[in-house]
Amino acid sequence: QVQLVESGGGLVQAGGSLRLPCAASGPAFSMYTMGWFRQAPGKEREFVAAISWSGGSTRYADSVKGRSTIIRDNAKNTVYLQMNSLKPEDTAVYYCNSGSSSTFSVGDYWGQGTQVTVSS
Repeated sequence: QVQLVESGGGLVQAGGSLRLPCAASGPAFSMYTMGWFRQAPGKEREFVAAISWSGGSTRYADSVKGRSTIIRDNAKNTVYLQMNSLKPEDTAVYYCNSGSSSTFSVGDYWGQGTQVTVSS
């Protein structure tokens, strides 16, 4: 069973930056694609970014492309989402995801989420 714990959320002004770590425990972290999703109030959960098990392949939603970077440290069982030039529409609960084998699929494991609020 993979367990995921997100952190790093908070209140930030528009134009600011945040770095969201997701620490994983359990077997085979380094074998899985890792992803970030977000859910704003009244909206469905949406894809943000994903990274392959080796870190060699990444994918981003158009809404964050060019402003965000996903990286992973398999030695620390941690994946990071660096977000820059934040906008009020980035406000959401951000969830870490694991267990998939592709940056185009969704894994079975989710964290509890971390709130990101961007003020204008």
